[in-house]
Amino acid sequence: MTFDQNAFLIILTASLIAISCGLLGVFMMLRKMSMTGDAISHAVLPGIVIGFFVSGSQRGLEVIIGAGILGIIATLVIDWLRQKARVQLDASIGITFTLLFAIGIILINLLAYKVDLDQECVLYGEIAYLPIDLWISDSGFNFGPRITYLAVLNVTLVVAFITLLFKELSLTSFDENFSTVIGLPTKGINLALMSMVSYTTVSSFEAVGAILVVALLVVPPATAFLWTKKLMPLIQLTSALGIFIAITGYYCAYLVDSSIAGMMVAVSGVLFLGTVIIKGKKSNFTFELPWKKSRLALEDKTL
Repeated sequence: MTFDQNAFLIILTASLIAISCGLLGVFMMLRKMSMTGDAISHAVLPGIVIGFFVSGSQRGLEVIIGAGILGIIATLVIDWLRQKARVQLDASIGITFTLLFAIGIILINLLAYKVDLDQECVLYGEIAYLPIDLWISDSGFNFGPRITYLAVLNVTLVVAFITLLFKELSLTSFDENFSTVIGLPTKGINLALMSMVSYTTVSSFEAVGAILVVALLVVPPATAFLWTKKLMPLIQLTSALGIFIAITGYYCAYLVDSSIAGMMVAVSGVLFLGTVIIKGKKSNFTFELPWKKSRLALEDKTL
């Protein structure tokens, strides 16, 4: 079998994106905020439209910055509705993303009706185009696929972020009220996590599409959670499942000549359903802090 460079680059990039999304998804799942990623994927549309008009390009840095700012605004609105207005989390997510998404569509209809910019082209990507989306310098040197470099940057930032704030993220995910009592800046940590989720999801949309990003943010952590109840193994297994989904999804799509991103989502769904059938029943979540030997049981807090 000859080495297929394009296949390798697609699988590598998808694996890196799966790892970065999955690592953040673990802490989102523990906070019962997994679907915030889906809300962000719709809420950033106004920021994308504004960034497009500033830069004149769908791939400009201004587009990512605009989308990232809207993602942070969306998370702040969700948190405000949940904390101050006493709205349930699922309702606050639904209200926020539908409102901002509608504003984005209105902006497109009012300002971009003569431009090739719509909600589909700015929210959905195709990883199969990665080998032809190259980073070429002014001198003509070809550095390779642009999205691959972005995926490397994303996973580096996510790993560094989790490493630096690991204890804080763990404690605030375990018990936010207790973290506040012992003096941790819980609101700042939540904002930092939401900001990283916003950046990672938005920057990955163009490569693999919003649907696959949301799936990688939710399904691998949920699947890993059925196999282990310890934090560090949960993180490691989530990363491994993300890589498995990327590899299996690509070759299944190749065999049936189908969408690569769609097949990866399908593989993740089949993997989760298979795990549910094998494991069968839910158990209470035991949260083990890796720097202590004791295990803290979260009674009546199953996910």
